[in-house]
Amino acid sequence: MNLLEIAGLEVAYGPSQVLFGIDLTLAEGEVATLLGRNGMGKSTTLRTLCGLSPAPAGILAGSIRFAGEDVAGRAPDRIGRAGVALVPEGRQIFPNLTVREHLVAFAANRRDVAEPWTLERVFALFPRLAERQRNMGNQLSGGEQQMLAIGRALMTNPRLLILDEATEGLAPLVREEIWQCLAQLRAAGQTTLVVDKYVERLIRLADRHTLIERGRVVWRGTSTELDADHGVWHRYLGV
Repeated sequence: MNLLEIAGLEVAYGPSQVLFGIDLTLAEGEVATLLGRNGMGKSTTLRTLCGLSPAPAGILAGSIRFAGEDVAGRAPDRIGRAGVALVPEGRQIFPNLTVREHLVAFAANRRDVAEPWTLERVFALFPRLAERQRNMGNQLSGGEQQMLAIGRALMTNPRLLILDEATEGLAPLVREEIWQCLAQLRAAGQTTLVVDKYVERLIRLADRHTLIERGRVVWRGTSTELDADHGVWHRYLGV
């Protein structure tokens, strides 16, 4: 059974419809991507999944099922408690909390995971956070804030981890650290949905890809299929 099933999703902001029948599935333990140029509906899809778009009024049609339950239109906190964690674009770190306070505040193991994410595990994944655990959020570099945003999401022990532009604006060396982190999470069986622009790295990381253009799915396939069809890259991902 798929962990996530989005079928025929149509969403509007006021009078403007922005999603037109989005379909996306994700199996337990799988890594998938949602790709497309800026402004094509990727973030709207993620926000709607997490209950952050103007729902239920904004959902015109379709369904979102997570772990067999219909979550379309639910409040964000209920979706979070169900096991969905979002690493948002822009990180959204609290400037007046320390690194440790960020992580402790989000710690939860509602599903009684045998080996849950803890401070120690997050610090082992991101040693730089251990070094800066007493620093306030506004004292961190952009890369450190991104590590903290990922660690904060992992502390909820999610069934589904969603990353929206997790490497955007980062220095190459820091970006590489994030990719290595995602590879470790994949090896550990973490189900993950990624939005990012670095297709070459996503092909090495993910199992399947869904491309959208103007709120519609225009291509879907495996990493092998995407790697073999660079015409798709130029048609739907090129600037």
